[in-house]
Amino acid sequence: MSRPNAEHIHDVVVIGGGPAGATAAHDLAAAGHDVVLVDKQGRIKPCGGAIPTKAIGEFAIPQDQLVAKAHAARIIAPSGKTVDMQIGNIGYVGMVDRDVFDPFLRERARQAGAEYIVGSFKGLEHNPDGTVTATVADKADKTHAHRLTARMVIGADGANSAVRRAAFDKAKQPPYVFAYHEIVKSPQGADPARFRADRCDVIYDGRISPDFYGWVFPHGEHTSVGTGSAVKGHSLREATRALREASGLADCETVREEGAPLPLKPMRRWDNGHNVVLAGDAAGVVAPSSGEGIYYAMLTGRLCADAALEAIATGRAGALATARKRFMKEHGKVFFILGMMQYFWYASDKRREKFVTMCADPDVQRLTWEGYLNKKLVRRDPLAHLKIMVKDTAQLLGLARTT
Repeated sequence: MSRPNAEHIHDVVVIGGGPAGATAAHDLAAAGHDVVLVDKQGRIKPCGGAIPTKAIGEFAIPQDQLVAKAHAARIIAPSGKTVDMQIGNIGYVGMVDRDVFDPFLRERARQAGAEYIVGSFKGLEHNPDGTVTATVADKADKTHAHRLTARMVIGADGANSAVRRAAFDKAKQPPYVFAYHEIVKSPQGADPARFRADRCDVIYDGRISPDFYGWVFPHGEHTSVGTGSAVKGHSLREATRALREASGLADCETVREEGAPLPLKPMRRWDNGHNVVLAGDAAGVVAPSSGEGIYYAMLTGRLCADAALEAIATGRAGALATARKRFMKEHGKVFFILGMMQYFWYASDKRREKFVTMCADPDVQRLTWEGYLNKKLVRRDPLAHLKIMVKDTAQLLGLARTT
């Protein structure tokens, strides 16, 4: 059996150099495997840049990549009511700039031994011997195309994944919201009632987003201001302009503007049963309700790398399915709960108002931060969960007193 125009067979080719792909390539290369990382560069995903304590430790993110540390969040209701959620002494939320963070991850993978190619993925060919060949157009030389043959391909090329379209039915894609944000220069001497450099503001208001939320996330010298929605006709630019005005950022210099879809539900299948597996946004692993994606992207990159190597070592293509199985076992329940929260609490301003009221509860705040920072449901305090359930029910039935 012959392979087309390929003299060397790599272990794995990774398409996409964001947090998912770069993590997969790093782990593979650090373990001594033959891996190629492909990224087209020049594309920065709109992202609040928040990463929890667990991600910082688990993926050895150095402190110099953190442009800010948030020690609190302010939740803002449609009425303008605000609730401050202090993290306390259990950790902090690290903030990164994706235009610096993603290149750092790609360079770390390269230094670990991954071959790095700047180019655009164009297609897949499945070879008779079970390998797969990825065609990549070279960014520097438009007339040249790389033909990379590998035992496995990891598709980590974002929400509109070209690898997913090549390996799966084109109709298979997760549900989305479209996100838009503006990176602006952070103000000096701002009114702390409107903007604080160590606080993330989260805005639940149908005028800002009828089905998601708006945000103001400081990144040291810069700040991310944005929103998202799946509702056609809702102007994300106008909503972001309103957020900037409300936060005292209207006159701040705009550094860049970015928009992209955010998938909010893991796909039912991440692998093609042969030699392709998806990671990160391509697999739909952005958390519903919160829109958090960096930690989950890096985790799925690691899981897909492990699954690909198991498939190569055992000759069982079914091993690729372990990436999704392991992820859903650990995080599927969290994604389900967050999805239900978004479906119910984001449905109207009346419900958003009650949701913000609930966020004032100390038990809600403690369990929220412990769950977010450690990426696990907090099970060790059943009494707190019971108290929250009773208060939630009172809010739903309109029995709770509001202030």
